[in-house]
Formats: sequence, structure tokens, C-alpha cells
Amino acid sequence: MEKTIIFTEKAPKPIGPYSQAVIAGPFVFVSGQIPIDPSTGQIVPGGIKEQTRRALENVKEILSAAGTDLSKVVYVLVYLKDLSLFGEFNEVYSEYFTEAKPARVTVQAEIPRGALVEISVIALR
Repeated sequence: MEKTIIFTEKAPKPIGPYSQAVIAGPFVFVSGQIPIDPSTGQIVPGGIKEQTRRALENVKEILSAAGTDLSKVVYVLVYLKDLSLFGEFNEVYSEYFTEAKPARVTVQAEIPRGALVEISVIALR
């Protein structure tokens, strides 16, 4: 099976030795996206809602570059800096996943660059 590396300028450049996403077979594996504004390279100002929106917009742009979209996401892995942010996170998350909701895991973790959230997904092509 071949794999294809995905890169778009519409999402933040990787801050380490990894790809924004990889296509393998019928799946697109999107690396964890933190709330970096691709135009500035900085974490967006604001709280968990603003950061969740930016991280999901980054995921959305990468999926688009891979020829798919959020409706094809089957699995989401969410890292929250603090699980007390879970409710506010879900308010924004539910705006992006309205129909058939993907499977999801949410854990508390330290996130690069002091971000409040990191989101990784697996989607169908």
C-alpha cells in the first residue's frame, strides 16, 4: 500500500518531524492540530472556544487538501490541557460535527506551546 503526504499552506506548518496528514489506503490520518493561526504562526488569542475553533479549522483545511472533509471523519482524538474545559470545548466541537458524529477519545494532557487543545482525526477519503 502506498502512502501520500499532505501539506497545505492553509494550515500551520509542522513544528516537528511529521506531516500534516498522510493518506494510506482509504484513510486520511491528520496529525494533532493545535490552535496556531497559519498566517501568523502564533496561538490564537482567547480561551478554549477560540482555540477549539482554530484547531478544527486547521483540521478542516488539511482534510480539504487531502480531498475529503469533516463529514468523512470516523475517529477523533482530543487532548485538553484541563478537563474542566470539556463543556466549553463540546459547545464548539458540536458545531463542526452535526450529523453522524465520529468516535472520539478525550484526555487531559500537556500540549505544545501552551495550547489548551490539540485535535487529531482519521477520515475516509
